Amino acid sequence: MMKRLVDPFVELLPKLDLHGETKESAKFLINSFLKDNYLIGNEKVVIIHGRSTGILRKETQNILKLSKIVKNYSLDSNNDGQTIVELIKRT
Repeated sequence: MMKRLVDPFVELLPKLDLHGETKESAKFLINSFLKDNYLIGNEKVVIIHGRSTGILRKETQNILKLSKIVKNYSLDSNNDGQTIVELIKRT
């Protein structure tokens, strides 16, 4: 059995877990999560969308692509069921 690599820095970041959510509820939760973390000054967050059919991953990436407070985002290289998001700095 292979062990999953865990990045200790990613483990400390604020997380939003979308397991069991619909596309519609995920959109609301993601936008609220991003806004809240931007307002309190967090620069990186993690959105857990799972691997399954990819519906929540695609929806997450569409939302991130359109967000004005997202600087960059990418799938976690150690876990493709979550996306690491870098937010712009609050001025």
